[in-house]
Amino acid sequence: MTINLKPQRFFKKHTLSFVLFFYLALSVFTACAPKAEPKVVTTTGMIGDVIKTIAGDCFDIEVMMGPGIDPHLYKASAGDVKTLQSASIIFYSGLHLEGQLGEVFEALQGKRPVVAVTQNIPETSILKTSSGYGVDPHVWMDASLWASTLDVVKNELSKLEPDCQAKMQSNADAFKPQLLALHDWVKISIASIPDQQRILVTAHDAFNYYGKAYGIDVAGIQGISTESEAAIADIRETANTVVERKVPAIFVESTINPRTIDAVMQAVLDKGQELAIGGQLYSDAMGQAGTAGGTYIGMIYENTKAITEALGGTVPPLPQELEAWAQTWKVEQ
Repeated sequence: MTINLKPQRFFKKHTLSFVLFFYLALSVFTACAPKAEPKVVTTTGMIGDVIKTIAGDCFDIEVMMGPGIDPHLYKASAGDVKTLQSASIIFYSGLHLEGQLGEVFEALQGKRPVVAVTQNIPETSILKTSSGYGVDPHVWMDASLWASTLDVVKNELSKLEPDCQAKMQSNADAFKPQLLALHDWVKISIASIPDQQRILVTAHDAFNYYGKAYGIDVAGIQGISTESEAAIADIRETANTVVERKVPAIFVESTINPRTIDAVMQAVLDKGQELAIGGQLYSDAMGQAGTAGGTYIGMIYENTKAITEALGGTVPPLPQELEAWAQTWKVEQ
């Protein structure tokens, strides 16, 4: 009996060819497929704006705390923990701003970079307080200090994506002069307010860096952190200051319940002095995404415009370095 093996040899030969072709095609497809972008997770919008400006499209960026969210009180949900665990790198502000997230960050240290963007700010520039934290974390209120976060972000991201290093360096080099020009513009704006009423009254002490950098007295009804509550004595003291200095306006904040500001206003009115709400300021969070106030520059610009005009000053035109930003967001000057 004769057995014909040729069909089997043909089958084996072509099966092998098919398998080789399949793996070759798979390897080509994998090589051509776009590489997944490393994931960057950050706490606040102010940091997120710096990262987006520097990194462009090199990273997938997620901001945990959106508009109106108070970072002092923020606690991580199960979803937040999952998001943080999926990150290639985590950026946070530091200086105890995100006090409720400390244990979470400690648990993630060593598994991925967990970076405080404020680490390059000189200790001599950090304001000390009598609060439980010992320091004031609101450094973004001074644009010249916030500019020091750019190098931290750029250097850490360059370690993850060396191919993007040149692009990120260029972006950082373009962004820093804008922040320094913004700093000078704020100084000029605040200096136009009459001396006696050059005082910023807000719900909590988020503006001390702003006051120091730009030459305006600051009176926050609550302390550095919103975890503390304003006492009746705090409200009475603030009302007395407003009356003594004939302050024309006080301000609410986007992340703080306005009840303490309402109480001060009523106390001032009871003393026979008129008082207005000068506007809503961005303190611990930026504005809505897709608006000028949803950018760091816009946050400081809109705050300064509201403060200056409500207290009797005049804002000058934006400097040349900020013209492109103003055109992008259709900011009329």
